[in-house]
Order: sequence, then C-alpha cells, then structure tokens
Amino acid sequence: MTDHGANLTDRITEDWLRERPDLDLSALAIVGRLSFVAENVISPVGERAVERHGIGKGDFDVLATLRRTGAPYTLSPSALSAALMMSRAGMTKRLDRLDKAGLVERTLDTADRRSFRITLTGEGRRVVDAALTDLAATLTGLTAGLTAEELDGLERGLNALSRASERTTHPPDARA
Repeated sequence: MTDHGANLTDRITEDWLRERPDLDLSALAIVGRLSFVAENVISPVGERAVERHGIGKGDFDVLATLRRTGAPYTLSPSALSAALMMSRAGMTKRLDRLDKAGLVERTLDTADRRSFRITLTGEGRRVVDAALTDLAATLTGLTAGLTAEELDGLERGLNALSRASERTTHPPDARA
C-alpha cells in the first residue's frame, strides 16, 4: 500500500489545523486513517477474495451467516434479514439469486406452513468454506507486516472504539 491515504489524511488534518486551530482534531486524523484503510484496502481485498469463488460480498454474507449457525445450516428469511441488517425485499433478491445458483434451498417451515426456511446446500457449503478460507488467508497476509504488539494494540483500540460508539449511538434508557 502506498502512503496515499496517510498523506491525504495528514494534508486534510493540517488544513483544518491551520483553519481551525481552536479544535482538537486528533480524532479526525485517526478516524480518517481508519476509514481510508477500511474503504480502500480491506474492503477491496476482501471482495476480491470471495469473488474468486463466483459470489459477491452480499452473497457471501448470506452463505456465511447460514454456515456459522451450524448444522443443519438453516434460518428463516426474517432471521437472515435481521442478522445482516437488511430489508426483507433486499434479502428476497439475494435468496432468489442464491437459490437459482443452487447454493441455498427454500423449504416450507414444518412448524408454520406459511413460512419458509432457507438451508445451505452442499454446494453452498463448499463455496462458502472455500471463500472463507481464501478471505482468512488474504486478511492474514494483509496484517502480516504488523508486530504482535501492534496487532494487540490495534485490536484493543478498535474494541474500545466499538464499545464507545455503542454508548453514544445507543445510550442507556434514562427511564430504567
């Protein structure tokens, strides 16, 4: 990776420091770097890793969600929608595509004949396992240049940032 993202973030931060020296912009620089790496490094290499297996990121997400539930690798469409935080209409489109490709199958729910269950097929399991293996190797290669201390610090920092964002985006109910 070039220093383009680091240089761009440095330049933006320096510009704002010149224009607004009254503000603490250290968080802007950190989040800018994080955003650049997520959007321009991690996302593209992850997408390429799963696309080598004939599926897109969205399809991988559905297959991986089914796979990690364990045998028999079955969920309802509404459970998949909730797990992936997407609309039911969007999920239906993905499921239609995956069903047509033979990677999932729809069956009537024996407990509620008005509902369907989505099950990972043997081919779906093969594809998602191969894609996950490739994705894991790709991401491991991406982080291979970091020391154990850097990886640990990065993980601790990102976990703390995630917890902080949960507190600010979902504050405790004041009535409780």
